[in-house]
Amino acid sequence: MPPVALLVSQAFSGFAFGTLLALMSSGLTIIFGTLGFVNFAHGAMFMLGAYTAFVVLAHTHSYILALAAGALVLMVVAVVLERGLLRFFYTRPPEDQLLVTFGLSVMLIEAIRYFFGSDSQRVSQPAWGDGIVNFWNLFYYPLYRVEVIGIAAVFLLALYLLLYHTSLGLMVRAGIEDRVMVGLLGIDVRRMFLVVFAIGAMAAGVAGVIFSPLSAVIPDMGTPFLIQAFVVVVIGGLGSFGGAIVGGIVVGELLSLTTAFAPDYAQVSIYLVMALVLVLRPRGLFGAVGRI
Repeated sequence: MPPVALLVSQAFSGFAFGTLLALMSSGLTIIFGTLGFVNFAHGAMFMLGAYTAFVVLAHTHSYILALAAGALVLMVVAVVLERGLLRFFYTRPPEDQLLVTFGLSVMLIEAIRYFFGSDSQRVSQPAWGDGIVNFWNLFYYPLYRVEVIGIAAVFLLALYLLLYHTSLGLMVRAGIEDRVMVGLLGIDVRRMFLVVFAIGAMAAGVAGVIFSPLSAVIPDMGTPFLIQAFVVVVIGGLGSFGGAIVGGIVVGELLSLTTAFAPDYAQVSIYLVMALVLVLRPRGLFGAVGRI
C-alpha cells in the first residue's frame, strides 16, 4: 500500500491532469455534438497550441501572449480547414469524415516535423509558476502544476458562460437538438458550424499551451491526448459539456492513482471503465440524444 502522502499527491496530480483533459475534450464534444463530426485532427490541434507556446515564449517570454496566440492561431487554422475542406464532408458518410480528419492530422504533424524537426523542444514555464507549494506538510507540489488547475478552470468557465449564457450558445445548443429546425428559423447553420469548429479548435490549442511547460513538446504529442480525450467523451457522454468535465476528472484520477498501485495497468484502467460505462449506460454518464 503506497503511503498516504503519495496517494494524496497522486490524486492532486490526477485532478490537475483531468482539468486539462476536460478542456481539450470539451472542444471535441462541442464539435461532435453540433456538427456530428468526429474530429481526428483534434490531437494535432493540441500539438499546434504547444508549438505556438514554444515559439511565442522563446521570443517574448510572455505566457499571456502565448495563451492568446495559441487561441488565435488555432482559430485561423480552424477557419481555413472548415471553409476550405471540412464543410464539404458534413453530409458525407462517417468513414469519409474520419479519413479526412485523420489525413489532416498526419499532414499537420508532418508539417511541424518539417519546420521544427523531430527532436523534443522544451518550453519554459512562466516566472510566476516557479516554486513549490507545501500542502500542510503532507506533500509538496510544483507551483505551476497547481496554477494549471486554475488556468484550465478559467477557460472552462468561459466556455460554460458562452454556451449557457449567450445567444450564440443558445443557437449552438439548439443546433445540437435539431439543426433542421434551427435552419428553418432563419439561423445561418453553416456559419454557426464554422464558429463551433473554431471554438473547439481553440479549446484544444489553449490546452496545448497550458500543457507545454509540463512536458517535452514533440510532433506526435497530441496522439495520446486525442485517444484519452475520446475516452473522456465516451465516459462523459457524446455532446455533453458537463460530461466532458466530469469525464476528464475521472480519467485523470484513474491514470494517476492507478500509476501509484500498478503503473503497467494505468492505461488499461481507463479503457476498462469506458467499457463498463458503455455496458451500463451506452450514452455515457451525462449523454442524452441531441443534447449538450
